Amino acid sequence: MKVAVKNSSGKKVGDIELRDDVFAIEPNRAVMHQALVRQQANARLGTHKTKTRSEVTGTTAKWYRQKGTGRARHGDRKAPIFVGGGQAHKPRPRDYSKKMPRKMRRLALRSALSVKAAAAEIVVLDELTFDEPKTVTMLELLDNLKIEGSAVVLLPERNENVEKSARNLQDVRTLRAGYLNVRDLLGYDYVIIPKDAVTTIENFLAN
Repeated sequence: MKVAVKNSSGKKVGDIELRDDVFAIEPNRAVMHQALVRQQANARLGTHKTKTRSEVTGTTAKWYRQKGTGRARHGDRKAPIFVGGGQAHKPRPRDYSKKMPRKMRRLALRSALSVKAAAAEIVVLDELTFDEPKTVTMLELLDNLKIEGSAVVLLPERNENVEKSARNLQDVRTLRAGYLNVRDLLGYDYVIIPKDAVTTIENFLAN
């Protein structure tokens, strides 16, 4: 598929042919959803924990005698039904991570890119370089490109000036193309890709 290439002023300076097997496939929404759920699950720490009756501080002595009081039979004050007692059936540390085959992960990325391309939400730049880190410079770029909403900027390699220029913008995120993921692709309205990053993505995801 052919997409216009723009410069930092927002003017068209040419066209680029994006690979159809990366940017124009039939999206597999089920795989996209599975990849998104996997990424969110893998981000969970799973360190939540409450104390059981064997872990709370307190005496283990029997509260009162077994018979003759007319009250219920209890062992000690650390039972879950008492204030300050242990917790029953509460969260314990666990691993939430999910596995997913590499081919499915890459299919999910190609599907997400294809969804963005079909909606004309991919903007290709001839180059993306800033002389110094300035938030105003990034705002001017977004205004020139007529970006209305949030955007993720994919970089071919580390670029501190660009990364720092977007750091204070809530709706803008910079991401190196090698760390492309479904959550960021679907979580932002637009995807801004310099031509060098397009090559990185196509080499990584091409069949």
